[in-house]
Amino acid sequence: MAPRTYHILTFGCQMNVTDSQWLARALEKRGFSAAPLEEARVAIVNTCSVREKPELKVYSALGRIRHASRNVPGAFAVVAGCVAQQIGSGFFEKFPHVRLVVGGDAIGSAPEAIERLCQEPGLRLNLTDFSASYNERDPAIGPSDTLPPVAFVNIMQGCNNFCAYCIVPYTRGRQKSRSSEAILDECRAVLDRGAKEITLLGQNVNSYGMDNGETSGPSRFAELLCRVAELPGLLRLRFVTPHPKDLSPEVIRLFGELPQLCPRLHLPLQAGSDAVLKRMGRKYDSAAYMRLVEALRKACPDIALSTDLIVGFPGESEEDFRQTLHLVQEAGFMSGFSFCYSDRPGTASAGFDGKIAAEEKLERLERLQAQLEQQAEAWLAGRVGRRTDILLEGASRKGSGASAAESWQGKDPWGDTVNIALPAGHPGDLVRVEISAAKRHSLMGTVL
Repeated sequence: MAPRTYHILTFGCQMNVTDSQWLARALEKRGFSAAPLEEARVAIVNTCSVREKPELKVYSALGRIRHASRNVPGAFAVVAGCVAQQIGSGFFEKFPHVRLVVGGDAIGSAPEAIERLCQEPGLRLNLTDFSASYNERDPAIGPSDTLPPVAFVNIMQGCNNFCAYCIVPYTRGRQKSRSSEAILDECRAVLDRGAKEITLLGQNVNSYGMDNGETSGPSRFAELLCRVAELPGLLRLRFVTPHPKDLSPEVIRLFGELPQLCPRLHLPLQAGSDAVLKRMGRKYDSAAYMRLVEALRKACPDIALSTDLIVGFPGESEEDFRQTLHLVQEAGFMSGFSFCYSDRPGTASAGFDGKIAAEEKLERLERLQAQLEQQAEAWLAGRVGRRTDILLEGASRKGSGASAAESWQGKDPWGDTVNIALPAGHPGDLVRVEISAAKRHSLMGTVL
């Protein structure tokens, strides 16, 4: 009998990571077990196409899977996620060992489809149709399951913004919000199984509940945050990713009113030039963005802000880029993800004139990343001597001067990784520490 084993490779965003974690739980409830790639009958690649490099990794991964699984009876591959949605049945033509292609909207159907494929060796399935509403799925959390202290809960799928460079509306579809009761039920389930911190996930969380483009009335996302914060057992609450154009005054105020809401926000800027922002279709300018920064710091003076930035968007001049450098400094970001622009098929910007040479994009990216690195180091250095609480997540990978068994790692409310020496600890413990030293990308702490 062929083994009921699986192996999952995940590329891309936290939503993909969360989908992969759910898929693993769902398969195990059906009697599958995780295995090394060379022993897995079902090899799953959960894909991302937001940028070019992760997409290219998918093709390399499928080649690796074909070689690794050549001695496993009945082995086959599954392609899930954004690249699956984009290419669809084209995978069947290029890769004979791919038997299931499943887009983000249909990921909830993947476990049943995989079982069917195991029973019908000649079958291939292409599940890439978009749905009109959010497809709920069994959380696949058993009564005896123990979850990590940090949990991620999807609140929506897709996006209606159609920024000029972004492929998400084409690969994840139009915005579809979950019902608040379904979200709260899942939050209760993860808290009951050991989670202490929850991050709410969506392509544009600020527009939660406004799937048809409503722009007036109270913020439904602010209401959801308040309801989640009231759940027993929740110590910390975070969310990603907000769009600046939809960040409401109600949500901003909650950073000063909800003790569970962590003083950390990832707020994508993308560019500091108004001309570039307009071509991107971002629907805000640099002044509007800075008003949000000021309002956030007024509501929560010690809030830590991080961001996303694209370098070398079509038509970006040296002066445009200098304006980005200026705004990055003015906003005081403590970290940022920055990338060179690349055409994504089907997006508006793929047809724009004024493409920037690769060498020039890379040179600008290096300058931007040098500035971000400088600001990140300054932020971490400024944490030394402060007292805070660390939510332990597991053993420290780098150690903290003690033996490996005594070295723990966790995050403070601002999202910084802190390593501490602790003779006895447990994932989910909240430990009071004083920050003793700043490393390049993390902090060291002393237990009080």
